[in-house]
Order: sequence, then C-alpha cells, then structure tokens
Amino acid sequence: MKERVLIVEDDATFRGFLHRILTDMGLVAEEAATAEEGEALLGRCSFDLVLSDLKLPGMSGLDLFRLSRREGTPPPFILLTAYGTIEEAVAAMKEGVQDFLTKPLRDPESLRVVVRKALQGSRREREYLSLKETEAAGLPPAELIFAGAAMTEVQHLVQEVAPTPATVLLQGESGTGKELVARAIHLYSPRREEPFVAVNCAAIPENLLESELFGHERGAFTGAAQARRGKFELARGGTLFLDEIGELPLSLQAKLLRVLQERRFERVGGSREIVADVRIIAASNRDLNQEVEERRFREDLLYRLNGFPVFLPPLRRRLDILHELVAYFIGRSARLTGKAVSAIEAKAMQALVRYPWPGNIRELQNVIERGVILGRRTLRLEDLPENLWRPKSDNPEAPLLEEIERRTIVETLDACDNNRREAALRLGISKRTLQYRLKRYGLTGAD
Repeated sequence: MKERVLIVEDDATFRGFLHRILTDMGLVAEEAATAEEGEALLGRCSFDLVLSDLKLPGMSGLDLFRLSRREGTPPPFILLTAYGTIEEAVAAMKEGVQDFLTKPLRDPESLRVVVRKALQGSRREREYLSLKETEAAGLPPAELIFAGAAMTEVQHLVQEVAPTPATVLLQGESGTGKELVARAIHLYSPRREEPFVAVNCAAIPENLLESELFGHERGAFTGAAQARRGKFELARGGTLFLDEIGELPLSLQAKLLRVLQERRFERVGGSREIVADVRIIAASNRDLNQEVEERRFREDLLYRLNGFPVFLPPLRRRLDILHELVAYFIGRSARLTGKAVSAIEAKAMQALVRYPWPGNIRELQNVIERGVILGRRTLRLEDLPENLWRPKSDNPEAPLLEEIERRTIVETLDACDNNRREAALRLGISKRTLQYRLKRYGLTGAD
C-alpha cells in the first residue's frame, strides 16, 4: 500500500522537483503552495509524512507543524530551510519536527534518505500501537490450526480469498481459532507488510466502542483530553479483524455499514472525513441469519460482511489431530511454567478424546495448562478437571451430546453406504477414532 506525503512549498519549480523524486520512490505525493492550503489538506486526508518549507507566505511551516500537533496523532514533519535559518530548524526539532534539509538540495538521494528514515519511524509507531492494543491469540501455529481432514476445505478457502480484497466472515463456535485464521488471511494477502489489528466487539463497553473503532477528537466527551486514533486508523493499509461482530449495537451497525459502503469515516466529535483503507475480516459465534430474523442484526450489514463466508469446524469434529494439539500445548505450557511435564498418560488422553469440548481449542489449551501446573513429568487423569473424567455425573449435557454424536455417525455411515473411510473423512476424524466410537456406542461390526 503506497504511503502518502504532503509537499508544502511556495516555489512551484522546486515543488515539482520534490514531487518527481517522491513519486519515483513509489509514494503518493500531494502539493500545497501555502501553509493554509496544507492545513486544509491535512484536515481532509491522512498523510504519512509532511515535507514543508520553513519560510512560507503567511503562516510558516513551523506554524503548520504546531497546528498539526492539535490532532493528537499527527504525521511526522521534515522542514526545508535555507542556510540562514538552520538555527530555527534545529530549534523546531526540539519541538518534535522529525528532521530538516537545507535548500538547495545537494542531490536527490539526500532527500530520499531522510524521507525513508521518517517513514520507517512512522511505520514502526503504527505497528507498535497495533501490537500494544491487540491481545495475543494464544493459539497454536497456523500449520497445526489447519491440520486434519475437517480443515482441508477451510485452508483451501483461505488460500483462495487471501490475495483478493474481499470482505471475509468467519463463523464457528467460540474457541475454534477464528482470530488465527484471520491472521493467516492477512499474512497471505498483499497487505501482509501493514498492520493486523484485532478488536473484540464483545469485550469493550458499548459507550466506548464507537471511539475504539473510529477514534475521537479532543473534547469529544468527558475525559477526552486529546485526540486519539481508533482501530480503523491503526489498521490503515492493513487488515481490521472485528471479532464477535454479532455483539455490535444496532446504532454502531449503521455507522459500520456506511463505512463499508463509502470507505470513509469521521472520528467521534470530528467533522474531517478519513479514508478507511482497510480490509475487513469479521467473525461471529452466533448464527447471524437468526440474529437478523430476531432484529438484532441489520440484514444489509450482513450482506456486506458475508461476501465470503468461511465456517470453522468445532474441535469434536477434529479428533484426528487431538494428540498433536495436546502435545503442542503440553510443550508450550511446560516452557511457560518451568514444569518438567512432557507426556500424557493413556487414561488421561482417553478422557480428552471422549470429552465434547464445548469451548473448543481454547478450552483444551486451558485444560492442558492447568494439568501441566499440577502434573509431575506425566500429565495424569487426576490432573485434569473432574468434569472431564466424570462427565455423566457432573456434565448434564454429556448424554445429549453423546446421543447427537451417535446419531451423526449413524446418518453419515448411511449416507456413505457404510464406507467407514469416507464416513471418517466427512466427520473430520481418523478411521481409528471412528472405529473406537462404533465400539463405544455399540454400533457393532467395528473391526
């Protein structure tokens, strides 16, 4: 994604010279002949850098820099100065100006070096802010998330949609790894060098969510002591992941729809339109069609978000990789806690296989972390939560889940003319696991 530079220079010939150098660098350059014109452009558009003459007719370049600081998140400035005003430029750097260059330029390369340095600093700041404000997923690596028969189609869809600009809607139960799949889409996309910013719509109070997404201007509400960028600005050029989109209040759904349609937004308390240069990936563990029917979610917003739906299977349909996930989480938890646990006993593993995992991979991670803390070299059945190995007495839903699983196996076998290999593939489990289930449910003839 091309970065944008504003040139503020009253000499038209020199301004054109600067423009050619910057565009040859692959940047988008816009021009202003006065600081007043530059201020107007800064009010309408977002820039990654401002290159301004210090001495201008009317307001000076330094005055423009000072005005830009009122935004709270202004672009870096490079001032151009004649030899006689170098002392003023040095003083300006003490106020926060990024750098200065003397006129006339020694050569184009001197400008390129200073511009690259300033843009790298601006990029690093954005990446730092996005990382600082994005919680780590804490899930296994992508190669493990995509492992197993049930995820083959998901991986294919991710690889196909990632290079496109399409909006993606990830659906599946809580804990199935939707954020990690969203990160994979970002990493396979042309936006991979730009930020990936995640926001959990269910974790932020409703009265703060609009500001969190779109930012706010100074004085927009009580406590807004300075302007602040929202997630849309932090993700500029990259990907914005809206997790639990079904929790978004109806009032904000309308504003998000407008942003998706017009690709522009305003900060809370502001009037300046900002370009929403982001790729949207949304996720929900709710049935959004049902939410639309019950008037809790806008139908027109669902159409916008549902450009490319991807469904993530639950862990109970991915038992063919359960051993690999358990081994990964044991190793990770042992490293984090300093415990010498490196294996799991057979009885404990059988309990994990039998459990329905309503919390999916995230629940598995928490269970293994707890077990490693309690374990001694080998994770035992007693190290697991009691509801995992006494499901009938402590988990009232277990009989129902088992009956659902039994019925699903029977229906799948019927659909496959009793071909167990094909049935196991459709169920997303190994043939060995299917045979274990057949024996467990007394479905006879399991060899």
